[in-house]
Amino acid sequence: MGAGGVIDLGAGAGVADEGISIEMAGDKNTMTVGADGEGMHSLHVDKSGTITVTLLKTSPVNAKLQALYNLQTNATGLHGQNVITTTNPQTGDVITARQCAFRKLPNNLYGKDGGTNAWVFDAIKIDQVLGVFK
Repeated sequence: MGAGGVIDLGAGAGVADEGISIEMAGDKNTMTVGADGEGMHSLHVDKSGTITVTLLKTSPVNAKLQALYNLQTNATGLHGQNVITTTNPQTGDVITARQCAFRKLPNNLYGKDGGTNAWVFDAIKIDQVLGVFK
């Protein structure tokens, strides 16, 4: 993470079935085709996106993220400085997101079932290495 703490989301963290999702914000390419049928591709350097961490309502990580949120949203110098690294040793995936900021507090629902808290982070740069070369 960033200023104020390091949070492990491995075994025992209470990650919900929805898990962790990483979504890129923009397209990497824009294709433009002219009236005569000729075209061009425009490459975009945008690496921004969102990371959503969905935790069980009873996860102890909720309290840690809440404390980090409170700290970072009360000090502009700490806002947007998180680094989130996600690894999966089974598949070889390594994803690193830099310049991450809390988007907002999760929606807080109370109902028959315990539910989840979805923590959403906006990331300026996300770099992904998926899988292992064989």
